[in-house]
Amino acid sequence: MTPFLYLHALLVITFTLRILLRDDLSPPARLAWFIILMLVPYFGTAVYFLFGEIDIGTAVKKRHAEVLKEIHQKASGFMGKQGAVDRLIAMVYRPAFRYAASINGFHPVAGNRAELMEDGDETRARMVADIDAATDHVHALYYIWLNDNMGTEIAEALIRAAQRGVTCRAMADGLGSRKLIRSELWRRMEAAGVQVAVTLSLRRFIRTLLSSRIDLRNHRKITVIDGRITYCGSRNSADPEFLSKAKYGPWVDIMLRFTGPVVAQNQLLFACDWMQATGEGLDGFNIVAEPGEGGFPAQVIGVGPTERHGATPQFFGNLIACTQREITVSTPYFVPDTTLIDALCAAAHRGVRVTLIVPKVNDSWIVAAASRSYYRQLLEAGCIIHEFRDGLLHAKTLTMDGEVSVVGSSNLDLRSFDLNYENNILFEDFDLTQAIYQRQQDYIARSDEVLLSTVRAWPWVQRIWHNVIATVGPVL
Repeated sequence: MTPFLYLHALLVITFTLRILLRDDLSPPARLAWFIILMLVPYFGTAVYFLFGEIDIGTAVKKRHAEVLKEIHQKASGFMGKQGAVDRLIAMVYRPAFRYAASINGFHPVAGNRAELMEDGDETRARMVADIDAATDHVHALYYIWLNDNMGTEIAEALIRAAQRGVTCRAMADGLGSRKLIRSELWRRMEAAGVQVAVTLSLRRFIRTLLSSRIDLRNHRKITVIDGRITYCGSRNSADPEFLSKAKYGPWVDIMLRFTGPVVAQNQLLFACDWMQATGEGLDGFNIVAEPGEGGFPAQVIGVGPTERHGATPQFFGNLIACTQREITVSTPYFVPDTTLIDALCAAAHRGVRVTLIVPKVNDSWIVAAASRSYYRQLLEAGCIIHEFRDGLLHAKTLTMDGEVSVVGSSNLDLRSFDLNYENNILFEDFDLTQAIYQRQQDYIARSDEVLLSTVRAWPWVQRIWHNVIATVGPVL
């Protein structure tokens, strides 16, 4: 046997044993890695070394545990009370809210209100106006923060606030906002007194490669003003034209402006990321919870690679299982695991109207192919699929039975399930859910329905391509 064959065998055997020893891998993910290792062993081992394991590093895990301990010790009163779900939530939906609370300890709190922003222009105008009216603090965190119109106007508003004595903290992801972090605008923010931080920085690139993964990202979009107002939804700090990927535009997002006690929960989620990135403690934060009269119950859900594995698909699976009549979902990236596919099909089989809205043209050809590999199974179960044709539908929404909604940053894909830090708000309210549902109907009106007959007529080459991509999807 030549040295080349010895090396080939050693690599394949070593990494095969490593994959077999992992209890956290699903059978499809394990099979996908086996296929890659067998077909392209040298490339496959390199990719597995860099991206195969979701390990954010021992130091990060230790710091995260310290941060959570401090938050629970000093601010547990803002996280809601155990048992609140039984007072605030309709019985049929309680299992989903209980599961959400089990992820990181945020329980439903009553007295919240929210407004659905009309579009990107209203989001930008309202957010800038709220920042200009701030008197105590402004906290902003984005995965992608561009120095376009919206990104610049938000930065300029933070500069004005800091100059009049408001405590401003701005945080951006090291990869998604890399251009802003190196820009003159970022330096102007810092010079004006805005406290800036980079989450999951790539400054120590080699160390990150050796000890963690460069594709573990903070995908959250959080803005908190004076502890009274928070924005939650899918919009980054960027224009709908999204100049970095303009050919897919406009990017169609959804954003809600919340007031009430749930604002404090979003504040604590921001604080968790800030403390993790800077090493600071919670004492520098002014955590307040404005009491709300009337309003609706809501809770924050923060997930990420430092939380329980599988929490996101299990949460969505619980929501689907609780649905009685109708569930409508929009997501730009649909690469689910078996938990979610089975839940959607099971709901359709028991008579629930299941509607999925995805982009017709996706900015990721891999996601587009993998998504379509699931179409036949979903359609045969009775699900309805619409492909949005007027740009890239980036809104992440879920409405169920006209009563319960989820908005935030989580996609229904493996990145959001395993690799990204995400933030969402779950709430029960008829009026607001109806407003989001009507927005979903607008998406459907601008979409083409995918018919089972069309999918069955796809050429065999196209079907093979979709299924090949989906097979290796767990490692992408």
